[in-house]
Amino acid sequence: MKFIRLAPSLLRMLVSTLLCLSMVRVVCSTLAETQPTLQSDPLCHDWGVWASELVRVYEGEAGRLYCPLFFHPTLYNYSQVQGSGLTLMWYRHTHTHELEPIDLRMRTRLKHRDALWIQPATLQDSGLYTCMLRNISSCVKIGVQLEVVPRAGECDVTLHRNVTIPLEDDDTLQCPDLQHVPSNTHNVTWYYCNRGSVQTFLRDLPVFHREVKGNDLVIYTMMQHYAVPYTCVVSYSSNGRSHHFTRTISVKAVSSSRSPKEPHILNPTFDHIYTVTMGGDVELSCRVLLPYLPNEEPQVWWSIDNKTVEELAEPRYTSPTARVLDDDFGDVTLERLLRVSDFLPAELHREFRCTAKNSKGLRTRTATLQEEVYIPSVELGCGLGVTLALALLLFVLYRVFRLEVHLLYRSWFGTDERDTDNKEYDVYISYARNGEEEEFVMTTLRRVLEEDLGYSVCIFDRDSLPGGTITDDTLHFVGRSRRLLVVVSPCSAVRGTQALLELRAGLASMLRGGSLRVVLVEYRPVRKQNWVRELRRARLALTLVRWEGERSAPPNSRFWKRLRLELPARKCTGVTPLGPRSHGTRHTQRSHHATLVPAGPPACDAERKRDTERGRDATDHTHLAGMTQMNEGAALIMEILQTSDTHT
Repeated sequence: MKFIRLAPSLLRMLVSTLLCLSMVRVVCSTLAETQPTLQSDPLCHDWGVWASELVRVYEGEAGRLYCPLFFHPTLYNYSQVQGSGLTLMWYRHTHTHELEPIDLRMRTRLKHRDALWIQPATLQDSGLYTCMLRNISSCVKIGVQLEVVPRAGECDVTLHRNVTIPLEDDDTLQCPDLQHVPSNTHNVTWYYCNRGSVQTFLRDLPVFHREVKGNDLVIYTMMQHYAVPYTCVVSYSSNGRSHHFTRTISVKAVSSSRSPKEPHILNPTFDHIYTVTMGGDVELSCRVLLPYLPNEEPQVWWSIDNKTVEELAEPRYTSPTARVLDDDFGDVTLERLLRVSDFLPAELHREFRCTAKNSKGLRTRTATLQEEVYIPSVELGCGLGVTLALALLLFVLYRVFRLEVHLLYRSWFGTDERDTDNKEYDVYISYARNGEEEEFVMTTLRRVLEEDLGYSVCIFDRDSLPGGTITDDTLHFVGRSRRLLVVVSPCSAVRGTQALLELRAGLASMLRGGSLRVVLVEYRPVRKQNWVRELRRARLALTLVRWEGERSAPPNSRFWKRLRLELPARKCTGVTPLGPRSHGTRHTQRSHHATLVPAGPPACDAERKRDTERGRDATDHTHLAGMTQMNEGAALIMEILQTSDTHT
């Protein structure tokens, strides 16, 4: 009965307990539902953008974006991440710099382990992508840049990797990213392009030093002509569609690993001496041959008294970075300079040492310095240049003013023939007896020679007395003259004329070694075949002065200068050779004839008077000898005339 009385209260307590439990369950479930929401957006640690590598793929090929978080296995490992509750998620940055989740339901997007595959990639897929690892309590992300580039043909090697293979060594080339293909079945094709952009498939070549084994390319013996870009094409199927990607490996041949690898110093040599100038800037060169060693940076430096330039920290010493002079299959020749400004005498006793080092050895060489002996090269060069310039100037002046120089020299240092012989006339003029030549002789030659130049001239038709013998008078006048001036024209030196007689008399006097000289003046051009035999024979030994008409008329023309060089020298102070002169006449008495001679300039009157008196005394003392010589010359000329007439 008692239990029955307590039953209603127990029932009420039970209902209350159930209500409390249901309320607690509701509250707990609410808390459980709201707790993930509160912790679903933890602070995400941003590692920035992966700058070590830019992902570049060809347009139309499959591209793989690898999450750079897994480049550090000690921090994140994909297998461990899967068991730790972290989830790998991919995002793309929009143009507003917002993170847009990658829709993996698209057939062109595939998440395969730790990478995102875009198959195929288009130019619009270029941009910044972010991979994120997160769970309820942690988050970390990093960006990776993708660049899609168009491909210009099968031989385009814009995207490639570099591989070095030593000559005569073997190596195996593996197609990059082949292990990450999101398919269990795939196919690999190897080919290379020659210089003519022609594909050559390696499977079609006979096995010699290269062979395709499975998915790899094996090079048994590396040769120089094997250094070409090799391309592998990987084909596979994914999501029911066929895809492919291309990878290129550019092979470079380097020196054989069997060759010596120690550094070799080329300069300074043991016998090389650097010449330095005190107070000037000095530049020392260190050239080193460093054989190829993989993954090694060679070292070349200068040291002064076992201290590097950096350790000295002296502004006068500078040594720029070494530069490459030559690269022969990886064996590089480097040059490093040491510049010393304001070189001091005490530095001649310092030790300047060039050192080269790699993992195979160390070489060093000391530079020998010597003070440069000063040679006044600039002064010597200037002096030589001035001397050559003056010599050239004098040569040009001589070529231009040759006649004037000769005349000036004769006027200063020439010998006056009037002091060495007893002759009466300076010039005897021989010409053809016709109106034109006679006018030329009387109005031009005679006037200039006598009135302007002051010479004593003998003209047979003017100075001979009537009644004498032509032959005797001709020999007398020619013998008493210092020069025989023969006017050459088509009418001169004709057989049987007096002009021919005068020419033969002059030539005979020259042959006998006399002081008479024959000078030819070409008044009118004459063909050489029309010249008389005597003139043709003597032409090479005689001086010919050409009359050029009006050009030769002025007294300062080249004709008169050349003619003066052939006439006797005159040393008359105060006389202008080619200037106008006052003149008079004088009378000279001779035993055979009297001559009327125009007087010279006043400055030479005393000399001519003395010459006249000397000629008169000589005439008196040598009259008999002159007669004998005249008779012998006449006989000789007559003999020549007879011989010439006989031959004619």
